[in-house]
Amino acid sequence: MSATPFPSATLFSTRRPNSAAPPYQSPPLLRPRSLSSSNDPNQKSSSPLKPIPTKTLALVALIDYAATPSSASALDLVLSEPANALSLPTWAIHVSSVAEWITAMALVWQYGEKSGIESWKGLSWAMVPLLGGAFCACTWHFFYNSESLDFLVALQGALTIIGNSTMCFAAYRIYKSCQKSSENT
Repeated sequence: MSATPFPSATLFSTRRPNSAAPPYQSPPLLRPRSLSSSNDPNQKSSSPLKPIPTKTLALVALIDYAATPSSASALDLVLSEPANALSLPTWAIHVSSVAEWITAMALVWQYGEKSGIESWKGLSWAMVPLLGGAFCACTWHFFYNSESLDFLVALQGALTIIGNSTMCFAAYRIYKSCQKSSENT
């Protein structure tokens, strides 16, 4: 007897391996003739019903199988994530926020170059610790909030305090440089 991955010869067959008897044939399912694709008036039938094609039945069976809760548990084995995993929209917000922050840093730097006020470039540098904090948060979430990476939470908090302080100092420098330039004019 040969080893097969399934107990039956094929997935949808009722025939057992090494069985000489033909598989059981159930009576065909019927549907009203009005749903038939054939509009031949010469077609004669004793019944107003027509058998449903096997492909249609297989599709309906597959959809029914996929919709049952027992099949969901089978899919969970393949697509399992912990309960604390972030959803796709939450990941989209995290990634887009980091991308926006990097873009803002670049735009602030360009404004500093074009305006000639070097303190704007300082604001761009002051934004770096907050970007580091964002990377800490994304890394921690990427690894499903692993307890072995709890130091990232503390590091993110520290980088947030440092970043807020450096941004405050950079904003003060911009204020002072604007005051100085207005006194000179």
